[in-house]
Amino acid sequence: MRVMTFNLRFENEVDGENHWLNRRDFLVSMILKYRPHLLGTQEGKPAMLHFLQENLSGYRISAESRHWDDHCQYPTLYYLDDSFALVEDGEFWLSETPKVHMSKSWDTAFPRMISFALLEMRHSGQHIWVSVTHLDHISEQARIEGAKMIRAWATERGAPTVLLGDFNDLPGSEVHRTLNKPIGPFVDSWQELNRPEDQQSYTQHGFTGVPTKGRIDWVLTTFEFRILDVSIVCDHEAGRYPSDHFPLWVDLKLHEEVMSGS
Repeated sequence: MRVMTFNLRFENEVDGENHWLNRRDFLVSMILKYRPHLLGTQEGKPAMLHFLQENLSGYRISAESRHWDDHCQYPTLYYLDDSFALVEDGEFWLSETPKVHMSKSWDTAFPRMISFALLEMRHSGQHIWVSVTHLDHISEQARIEGAKMIRAWATERGAPTVLLGDFNDLPGSEVHRTLNKPIGPFVDSWQELNRPEDQQSYTQHGFTGVPTKGRIDWVLTTFEFRILDVSIVCDHEAGRYPSDHFPLWVDLKLHEEVMSGS
């Protein structure tokens, strides 16, 4: 299966010609070109997310448990309906009061959350968890504490899990160490394939196409998955990019022993 993480860049008037309305059609066409089975987005506000739901043919949005708020940016999962059936979904805020809508802790600049879904693979009946998050860009403590909450959630699942997100931190950081083995339950797909940590791995570029801020967008998986391929997508139309981040896709599969139940 193919999974993709993609920071959409929220609707912001200061973006001028790069405003969401000027790039959303290209963004949709690019997603459909690579057609991930699972798509995790960040920075989407309700109108943006509903536009994607209406225009991403074959996809469903996982948001049955969502408290919609026009002021909120939601990490959001979309899945191919012919590949997966939704069993359950949910979300919680990365704060000391995770059930309180838009709650904040640890000097986070914005409310941060994780959304998740339990999906059934239609061809096999196998269940997997998929989660999407976006950690704070200002407070290191908020990123670390949020990562600890995500680690605890994933550990409790005890099942095949994929985590898609913009972590606003770099490989080797405390956030990365908190989530990944040997401390956390995950492995980093980029590192699993021994890809270099150079400028070609960077994912934020500010609509210029020239990335400057390191590899902050990650696809993490638990041990039940084998990583087959990974790629950063740099597509553009006449120099115009669909977002200020490059999306990252990963091809992966469950190990045979997981599929057989042994």
